[in-house]
Amino acid sequence: MIIKPRTRGFICTTAHPVGCARQVEEQIKYVQAQPQINGGPKNVLVLGASTGYGLSSRIVAAFGAGANTIGVYRPSAGSEKRTASAGWYNSAAFEQAANAAGLKSYSVNGDAFTDETKQKTVEVIREQLGQVDLVIYSVAAPRRQDPATGEMVNSVLKPIGEAFTNKTVNFHTGEVTEVTIEPATEEEVRNTVTVMGGDDWKLWIKALKDGGVLADHATTIAYSYIGSEITRSIYREGSIGKAKDHLEATAHQLNEELSSTGGRAYVAVSKALVTQSSSAIPIVPLYVSALYKVMKEKGLHEGTIEQMYRLFADRLYHGEPALVDDAGRIRIDDWELQEDVQEEVLRIWSEVNSDNIYDISDLKGYNQEFFQLFGFEMDGVDYESDVNPDVQIPGAYKVE
Repeated sequence: MIIKPRTRGFICTTAHPVGCARQVEEQIKYVQAQPQINGGPKNVLVLGASTGYGLSSRIVAAFGAGANTIGVYRPSAGSEKRTASAGWYNSAAFEQAANAAGLKSYSVNGDAFTDETKQKTVEVIREQLGQVDLVIYSVAAPRRQDPATGEMVNSVLKPIGEAFTNKTVNFHTGEVTEVTIEPATEEEVRNTVTVMGGDDWKLWIKALKDGGVLADHATTIAYSYIGSEITRSIYREGSIGKAKDHLEATAHQLNEELSSTGGRAYVAVSKALVTQSSSAIPIVPLYVSALYKVMKEKGLHEGTIEQMYRLFADRLYHGEPALVDDAGRIRIDDWELQEDVQEEVLRIWSEVNSDNIYDISDLKGYNQEFFQLFGFEMDGVDYESDVNPDVQIPGAYKVE
């Protein structure tokens, strides 16, 4: 079929297999052009491996450090009549490239929150790699079945205490408006922590330890975000911020548990980027558009692959203990939060409107990156050609 982008709000309901493969290829080429990461991990488990920071982590581990990898992600295969998810096409392209490079690479297709997926993954590690020495937790999902009650709970992106009003943009049309978001209830905050806090990360580490497949000296890392004053009320001080607080507290608990055998656990705070998750947060697309404008002009802009390479090469595997802030977090959002960067972003924010947004922000770049997440608007791809959307991932382990 000839595949075109179809959007519904902040979601693109189609994906292009050739464009997704090109995106993965470009990330691999970037990593291969950087110095090799010596002393890096040998066997890596990536939870939430198909898009965003999870995908880039897997690429850096494999092509920057020569690691074997296992990626866990939800199944979303295509057929002759409909496309797969972008994550499925990304993973297929990664598997092909890794195998061609002589790296062991395995996929587990299942819901990362379930016991069944954890058990299957432990089995695959035991059979194929023996043990893993790095566990990346990059699961971003809107809902989770509470393991204690069996109830399906949803996360929300809301402020706490009082309603929040600020600018937002329809990134498809460029229309800048005001949005008011009502505060989260106590139950909504609890549910958001259940979905996006550290509980599941902790359950994964327990399952790996109990199964004997976590190396004594293993590192585990989860990703978080803090952000600027502009996004603080809706993000770090909102319902999702409570979940991130819980995630960071979990990192301290895990670090204490693992340190007795030489292991370590961290939260890494990354910069604001165009991702499927961030596109859903009001205010964030407009903030990112302003941030991109400033960071590109200053030569500081990074995408997920540049951020993850810097995390591995300059923070985790550089021969010294990881540099952390007062709260024990690894910071790779340092360039975003430079004073000169934020001053300029605030100036743009105060001036931006529907008439000048394409002149004083990088909304055009935001839009392009959004569609590139789904394999569209990639250079060198003929989008008028017939392609087969039914791309297979040979040897993937499916959780029934």
